[in-house]
Amino acid sequence: MEAEAVAKQEQNSQIESDELQLVSFNIGTEEFGVDILKVQEINRMVEITKVPQAPHYVEGVINLRGKVIPIVDLRKRFNLELKEHDKNTRIVVVDIGGNIMGMIVDSVSEVLRLPANTIEPPPEIVTGVNSEYIKGVAKLEDRLLIFLDLSRVIDVSEIAGLAG
Repeated sequence: MEAEAVAKQEQNSQIESDELQLVSFNIGTEEFGVDILKVQEINRMVEITKVPQAPHYVEGVINLRGKVIPIVDLRKRFNLELKEHDKNTRIVVVDIGGNIMGMIVDSVSEVLRLPANTIEPPPEIVTGVNSEYIKGVAKLEDRLLIFLDLSRVIDVSEIAGLAG
């Protein structure tokens, strides 16, 4: 009987480890998600200092509590129509392999807990966002969420020198 209880407990912990926590945000009409472990904080828009000769999708840099971090505009990165920033616009500060940077998004939705099995590989043909940036697509009750691979969305080698 005791062995059964241990096996059941191991099975439950396996199920829990197969759960993902994502921060979801919107860009236009699409909803995206990134692993919550990569997100450090979410801030309102602040003034961004332009950096000459930065890649087109890099908006510039900000001073975040004494640390200068590059800011990427995901609309520009995904070649989407540009939009004026508003009261819902946020900077999602992420850590990509020890490099801290911010991503401008239209709005942040929520923190989601999803079973890993609800995320499917990206379809072969994806319109809108370049499929190389997509880790998978999560099927939620009434919507789809695009799970982003941050290491591909933001080329750290291209913008790492901007903060220095």
